[in-house]
Amino acid sequence: MRGRAMGTYLPALAGGLLIGLSATLLLLLNGRIAGISGLVAGLGRPGARRWTDAAFLLGLALGPPLFALLAGQWPQMRIAAGLPVLALAGLLVGFGTRLGSGCTSGHGVCGLARLSPRSIVAVLVFLATGMLTVAAVRGLA
Repeated sequence: MRGRAMGTYLPALAGGLLIGLSATLLLLLNGRIAGISGLVAGLGRPGARRWTDAAFLLGLALGPPLFALLAGQWPQMRIAAGLPVLALAGLLVGFGTRLGSGCTSGHGVCGLARLSPRSIVAVLVFLATGMLTVAAVRGLA
């Protein structure tokens, strides 16, 4: 049982460490906060940072294939929702990200680490909204 639990948590721990490391390196080497929604939105704007932002995002996309290469299997994940629910959830997250001027990576990872009051409020709103959404969806199911 103990070995199974460690096998469950170790990939999450490694992922968290890599997210923290990459956010720290982006800030130290490029002076940028690793807000993924902001990086994605910035790809459409002209400027010299588009290539570094694109490289950072490409690194995120290559994470699962790299994991599969190193571990010999794809990361396990289970999505219980159907395509319409996923599409609606994606739209709501996108709307909320623009409304909150940032996403969980920008506010949750970088903002909380910098003790930003705006990020603390944003993360609390994210958490409360997520809990309410789960309660509403499960209440309706």
